[in-house]
Amino acid sequence: MYDGNSVTTKLLTLLNVSATRVGKRKRFEDEFVPAEKLNKRKAISFSETTETNGTGNVVQETTVVKEQDVVETSKEVEDEEMNAEETISSSDGYEKHFGLNPSCLTESSRTAAESGSWSTTKDTAGKLGTVVVSVPSNSEASTSACAAKLDILDQLKTPFESRQSKQSKNQTTLQNDILSTLSTRKDLYLTSTPLTTKRPTREAIALHALNHVTKKRRRVLKNNERLTRAAKANPDAPPLEDVQDQGFTRPTVLLLLPFRSSAMDWFRAITSHTPSPTYQIENQSRFLSEYGLPEGVVDKLIAAEPGTYPPDHVDTFKGNVDDNFRVGIKMTRKTVKMFADFYGCDIIIASPLGLRRSIEKENNADYLSSIEMLIIDQMDSLTMQNWEHVRFVMSHMNKLPKESHDTDFSRIKPWYLDGHAAYLRQSILLSAYETAETRALYNKTLKNVEGKIRTEKSYAPIEVPAGVEPNFVHFDCTNPVDEPEKRFHHFTTQLLPSVLKSAVQSTNTIVFVPSSFDFIRVHNHFRKLSGVTFTVLSEYSTNQDISRARLSFFNGEKSFLLVSERFHFYKRYKLRGSRNIIFYGPPDHPQFFTEFLSFPFLDEGVEPSDVTCRVMFSKYDKFRLERIAGTQGAIELIKSV
Repeated sequence: MYDGNSVTTKLLTLLNVSATRVGKRKRFEDEFVPAEKLNKRKAISFSETTETNGTGNVVQETTVVKEQDVVETSKEVEDEEMNAEETISSSDGYEKHFGLNPSCLTESSRTAAESGSWSTTKDTAGKLGTVVVSVPSNSEASTSACAAKLDILDQLKTPFESRQSKQSKNQTTLQNDILSTLSTRKDLYLTSTPLTTKRPTREAIALHALNHVTKKRRRVLKNNERLTRAAKANPDAPPLEDVQDQGFTRPTVLLLLPFRSSAMDWFRAITSHTPSPTYQIENQSRFLSEYGLPEGVVDKLIAAEPGTYPPDHVDTFKGNVDDNFRVGIKMTRKTVKMFADFYGCDIIIASPLGLRRSIEKENNADYLSSIEMLIIDQMDSLTMQNWEHVRFVMSHMNKLPKESHDTDFSRIKPWYLDGHAAYLRQSILLSAYETAETRALYNKTLKNVEGKIRTEKSYAPIEVPAGVEPNFVHFDCTNPVDEPEKRFHHFTTQLLPSVLKSAVQSTNTIVFVPSSFDFIRVHNHFRKLSGVTFTVLSEYSTNQDISRARLSFFNGEKSFLLVSERFHFYKRYKLRGSRNIIFYGPPDHPQFFTEFLSFPFLDEGVEPSDVTCRVMFSKYDKFRLERIAGTQGAIELIKSV
């Protein structure tokens, strides 16, 4: 339980700190303006002007920053207040977790979450399969992966169920299982999201996010009404004490995505729950223009013959693949407003790069101080960009703000003032596969005291061309910190020298390197080798470089071709002329393994016996190894050394 005096002391301290800033005035507790407080804040407005090239990539971006009042129109407020009469139950899932006094937020649960002390059990969650449920040690949080009932407002649930009746039973069941899991308010990490389930999964999570925003808005409007009536009934009475219903700033939901095309997919998922004519979507044409392809540009991935590009590549890179963007969405009862300023919006959709540039430019991330729901989609793609941007954004989540932003401190929830928002934030992570980076984020960054849920998947061995036998080469390593050095040492002192001794294996050889840092080291090592001809394909190779490298390798002018995983992720070229493939480490994307082993057979007269394959691995490659050798196969490989 929170002590009123301690909360008041913290509130006054924040007020005084804010008042000492240049240009800031002190706001007193009795300075109450009913109804308008939620809807009016001094805000930093990001006005963007972008120029794009023929591929939809941004080549110039100008940001104009200005301070302005964010005020909803009187009609919007009237529309909201029509809905404020609805009764809000104290047993409501949102109220129990994000209300005034969350029962799960105790000193012991916070200490356990902070120290990484979790009690772990296994459960099943319908279509999500086997899941690992972790709750803070010695806490009373439920270890069930599913809620007793879906915690969705009728106004959102009824039309959603109507749309579900038109889709397959499997999709409907999956969506309901996801919503049931999310209704527990635990974090959710979906470690494997197949292409066929991406759309229904997005729609279910978007519904959960809209439900969260709507419930928060209802609570605020209900309290606005109570305060207005109390002020009219007795103007001299002290303010009500149980109306803390807000954070430091308005944004509640943050969506981190890799590309503008991803933002377009989530925009469609969100607006699928806000259909016209019930809702109006403001600035929709601008959004479609800036986040779609320029007029007249044909998407070569969509226009190509089926089978030209792998399905996962088409799904990832269709549309506008610019990775620098941010947009605010403001939700009212009848309006979805795109491009709302960050301090007046409810949902922020952004790329990690876009948010980082914004934060570094303004030296301010206050709009992330009150995020109650974090959604990170396509984490596998984010790891292929720059994972440091994700870590940077996470380091600024739920911090005490630097400025007051004209906030009514008497309305801030006590646990925000105590700096405990990170212990209640619900995080939802989605990835096509697991990596060490994504698991580390789940293990070390997510501290929801209600608990967290991670799906488990058992892999079968991946298919490779018949007759090709991959040779898994182990190297010893007992410390993950030393792993890059140990891998490089084994490659340069044992594996590569043995290859160079063979006249057959020292030509027509591809060296595939997953990590960009490792790729630079391997590239530099080949530069020092005398009498060895090689060429490279990296994510920084120009189209001219790529053509030259592919041709020289195919013609036999270069014996070795060094390929980075990021290059193949972005380009997905078919590479002819190979007979020997060396995997410096197992690829993150398992499909890449199959593709590289099939490249030799693009040439005429190649037999499986002509193809060799070596895969270097250590016990720290378990995630990547099991997607290739299968879960059981990976365990046996690691145990056998």
